[in-house]
Amino acid sequence: MTNPAIAANGLRKAYGEKTVLDGIDLSIPAGTVFALLGPNGAGKTTAVKILSTLIPPGEGSGAISVGGHDLATDAQAVRAAIGVTGQFSAVDGLITGEENLLLMADLHHLPKAEGRRVTAELLERFDLTEAAKKPASTYSGGMKRRLDIAMTLVGNPRIIFLDEPTTGLDP
Repeated sequence: MTNPAIAANGLRKAYGEKTVLDGIDLSIPAGTVFALLGPNGAGKTTAVKILSTLIPPGEGSGAISVGGHDLATDAQAVRAAIGVTGQFSAVDGLITGEENLLLMADLHHLPKAEGRRVTAELLERFDLTEAAKKPASTYSGGMKRRLDIAMTLVGNPRIIFLDEPTTGLDP
């Protein structure tokens, strides 16, 4: 049996007296699509933030691994294995769509030629080629969301976290 892409035992998180996650267990097989559904305030975003190392798990949480890496002892390896698109756009409106993608390529330490190749490929895949040289601030909400998702894919992550991925997308 192969290791799961994501495994969590007894995932907990509280903010003061407010318990947000109370002993969540997850085992998500590699190569699958998994959706965490629930009403507003159920803790979905908190779970994603913990699994993507943005916030620490709560006291009393059990073992957590992402991409085969222990969240507690190897957070950097977890970050190298994942891509994250949050509820709110990470697009920098002051630079072009192309420059946003090239910036992500640089942050992933891709060689310049590889960064340009990946950028061109993602601009094409997300139907942003015509707008690539325009400031991202001029993009529609749907275009910004597509660019945001494309930026998540730059480093070819093994695991992708999409928090509210359809917010702002064009129909």
